[in-house]
Amino acid sequence: MRHGKKFNHLGRTASHRAALLSNMASSLILHKRIETTVAKAKVLRKYVEPLITKSKTDSTNNRRVVFSYLQNKDSVKELFGIVSEKVAARPGGYTRIIKLGNRLGDNAEICFIELVDFNETMLAASAEKAGKTRRSRRSGAKKEGAEAAAPVAEAPSAEVVEEVAVAEEAVEAPAAEVVEEVAAAEEPTAEESTEEPKEEKGEDA
Repeated sequence: MRHGKKFNHLGRTASHRAALLSNMASSLILHKRIETTVAKAKVLRKYVEPLITKSKTDSTNNRRVVFSYLQNKDSVKELFGIVSEKVAARPGGYTRIIKLGNRLGDNAEICFIELVDFNETMLAASAEKAGKTRRSRRSGAKKEGAEAAAPVAEAPSAEVVEEVAVAEEAVEAPAAEVVEEVAAAEEPTAEESTEEPKEEKGEDA
């Protein structure tokens, strides 16, 4: 039993492991994406990310240090020329592992390991998400506009109440006129009642 195993030897000697990681790192820098097993990808990530960080400062010493690991002039040129410009604003996390399932031959977990800033599909998806957050802010502005329009909606309701009150007064006014007309109609009947006794007196005389 192996106690205190701090890193994955990948079933290789030290020199074989160093050569494997050097070749994989060069391929990743040149092609921006490679397919490998998950175990190798996790080890490669720890190997290549410090080299990418060194490439942000283009000095003779950094180029020599990186070349001592990669042993490939083309990959060093690509790293300090194109890759370093892309990752200049990123503080770390330059690589992404995308799992693809198990391999048919030995059932090993396989994956893609890629440079984050060179995946145009993922960058477009993140831009769409940013657009969605802006839309939510616009919807918030619409809500504020609706709240501002609420007092305007209350004003017509007050006018309607006033119109109803005026209509009620208009209904009450004809009722008062009708009462006056009825009273006026009743007055002649009172005169007739006073005239009738005079006629009776005349007949008696």
